[in-house]
Amino acid sequence: MITARAAASFDPLGRSVAAARAFVRDTLQGWGFADIVDDAVVLTSELVTNAVVHAGTRAEVLCLRAEDGVRVEVADRYPERELPLRHPGERPYADPDRESGRGLMLCAALATRWGVEYTATHKHVWFRIDLPDRPVGTRSAGPVVPDRLLPLADSRVRVAVLQVDAGDCVSAWNEDAEHVFGYAAEKVVGRPLAELAAWPQTPGTGTGIAEALRLSRWEGSYGIRGADGRVIPVYASHLRVRDAHGEPSIVCLLVHDDERALLQTPVRVPVSDQLSEPRPADPFEVFIGSPAPDDLDGLLQRTVERARDMLEADAAFLLLATDDETELEVRATTGLPSTRQRFARVPVEAGTNRYGSARMPAVHDDLAAVPGAVPLLESTGMRSVVTVPLKVEGRLTGSLGVAAEVPGRYSNEEALRLQFAADRIALAVESARLGELERLRRGSLSFLVEASDLLAGTLDRDQTLALMAQMTVPTLATWCAVYTIADQSSDPFLSYVLHEDEERIDGLKELLSRVSPPEPVREAGARPWHETALAVGGETVILPLLARNRVIGLLTLGKPSEEHFRQEILELAEDLSRRAALALDNARLYSERTAISRSLQRSLLPPGSPAIPGMEVEVIYRAAGEGNEVGGDFYDVFPIRDGAYGFAIGDVCGTGPEAAAVTGLARHALRLLAREGLGGPAVLERLNAAILDEGARSRFLTLLYGELHPQPDGSALMKVVCAGHPLPLRLRPNGEVLPAADPQPLLGVIEDLDLYEQTVTLDAGDVLLCVTDGVTERREGTRMLGDDGLAEVLTTCTGLTAGAVAARVLRAVERFAAEPASDDMAILALRVPQQREGD
Repeated sequence: MITARAAASFDPLGRSVAAARAFVRDTLQGWGFADIVDDAVVLTSELVTNAVVHAGTRAEVLCLRAEDGVRVEVADRYPERELPLRHPGERPYADPDRESGRGLMLCAALATRWGVEYTATHKHVWFRIDLPDRPVGTRSAGPVVPDRLLPLADSRVRVAVLQVDAGDCVSAWNEDAEHVFGYAAEKVVGRPLAELAAWPQTPGTGTGIAEALRLSRWEGSYGIRGADGRVIPVYASHLRVRDAHGEPSIVCLLVHDDERALLQTPVRVPVSDQLSEPRPADPFEVFIGSPAPDDLDGLLQRTVERARDMLEADAAFLLLATDDETELEVRATTGLPSTRQRFARVPVEAGTNRYGSARMPAVHDDLAAVPGAVPLLESTGMRSVVTVPLKVEGRLTGSLGVAAEVPGRYSNEEALRLQFAADRIALAVESARLGELERLRRGSLSFLVEASDLLAGTLDRDQTLALMAQMTVPTLATWCAVYTIADQSSDPFLSYVLHEDEERIDGLKELLSRVSPPEPVREAGARPWHETALAVGGETVILPLLARNRVIGLLTLGKPSEEHFRQEILELAEDLSRRAALALDNARLYSERTAISRSLQRSLLPPGSPAIPGMEVEVIYRAAGEGNEVGGDFYDVFPIRDGAYGFAIGDVCGTGPEAAAVTGLARHALRLLAREGLGGPAVLERLNAAILDEGARSRFLTLLYGELHPQPDGSALMKVVCAGHPLPLRLRPNGEVLPAADPQPLLGVIEDLDLYEQTVTLDAGDVLLCVTDGVTERREGTRMLGDDGLAEVLTTCTGLTAGAVAARVLRAVERFAAEPASDDMAILALRVPQQREGD
């Protein structure tokens, strides 16, 4: 027989599942069916999910109450006949690891009976759950849950039992109370409970707990001051009774606050039939207002404003606890002189008495009598204040306070009202805080990825310093200064300064230069730098730049005096400093390596070309590879003896430092052998032997070597040997281009060489062009400049000086292809100038 019914319809939205669960829970609790609420909610959740999420239709939920159970029907507008069947020998119709079919599997497991009915427009899935047969004497019972979900408690659970007489004095104190609080019974019996209890009240009075002891039943949290002076948070259940003579007393059961499940009464929501009475207003919405702000800062600001208005206060503030519950961070204020304390931190335990702990409510009648009791309100003109904790599941999540400019404004009544409001908003605040942390975490990851990419994209020290500062300002701080440390014996040096207001950079740099640099510390993490308070002002923190087990610098971040750093920002800055330190150290190592490499490379280049009478000489050299000034191609022009000069241009197999090593050997050997009076073939034969002596380090070498003898008539006599090298080209004044030598074997391959030299005379206006294969083998796709292409370029150089000839050849090579050259290039141009009339 159906005794009551309730129905609701839900749109095809994801939030409808939670709304359906709440509807079924409220309905069944209102009917007194608490024993089967959980199973019914689970089944409803699965079936409504199938309808609004998977099927994408509206879901209609109908609850029918009977004397021995309840029937719940979920209908949707997706009437496909997909009822899974189970045949002997087959697997069950649903797999726990699969998404589809799970709702029906749960129906079979949890419901007494269930079924599926189809119409032309609807599909109805229903289930029935019968009320359990309770044993005699059972008033209520909870469901069977896994052991891992049971409430935590000590291995030896202790319940302190004390009895308070009509005069509010302790008359009984059991053994567990002695163990929990440290007092022997004879030390406590006869003392007022108010002397032991840390209750929200005006200091020095006992009216708060006295009011609670007059109630017939009371349950909640407060603190008991132990024998060691510490406040012990407890959860208590008070019951007022009378003895056989009619004398009243109060029996108090107390456990540690984190074991409150032992005494806490299960919450029952007395919701009436929803068809006849409206749902009661949400206490959270009553306090905050509807709609509630959807961001944490907005919610916190609305909270302090409502708290101030509720108690007709002059100011209000809200602090959030850190994850380890050791500090509170100021997040919202109203009525205070400024927002200078935003994100400032205060300890949770500021003293040994109960008024120094943010875990318990407290009322201060006059702050002038207890200086420093509330650091946030110092120098604000506030005299009286009441603070209450925000707790979620027994864990401290924050503190809410209101203050007035006159003393004695607040009493225990206001503290209880504020605590009630704090309890209403604590869960919403914590949920919003966790959402903000998740957004910060994702934003931090994106920021660090971008920062890593930027830092990895450069090996320039100055650019790395600039990037470090630009990534922190203004994202993490108002201004930033980077100190670098050259070595362990050096003091930090101010290397870079940046401010979000560019006009203040020079002034900030001057101020910091007047302050002694911070002391390098190896410990990771941010630490305050108090020395800048007078010079710069505001809050300043220092993060060490640690790389390869040494401090290479310091990253200094600052904010104006009215702002403070959030812990999340400091943690992000610490992550950034680790990446920046490694990038800065890599740039340092690269700069050092580059400096050493350039120094060695310069030693391989000729010191300069000598002035040769009656000759124009021009050399252009380009080494391939970043940071290389010399590679496998080389050149040299040097005096041998009076009236004789040597010139050489060669190409060692390969590029880079390995080729440069053979380059140095060849260039110095040529000078030494030539000055010994050896001819060209003998010089190259001995150089060939020296290269072969290098063994595995040897590389083959092409070389054009020649001796130049200026003649009295203005011409120049040349003796050249071309060992495997691109042939030298001779340009005549009439534009004719001819090879000036024959090809011969290259060096570094075979031991016995039979080389010979050829004689060439350059007349007035003649040009001798010598290049390496980096010029002739310049490519663009399948095209190559080649010997013919070089000859064509040279024909356009008649009448040009040696410098102009070399420059035109280089320009033609560079324009031949769009990509940068991948091989070393050397160009040597020798020209006999034409005699001008009158000379």
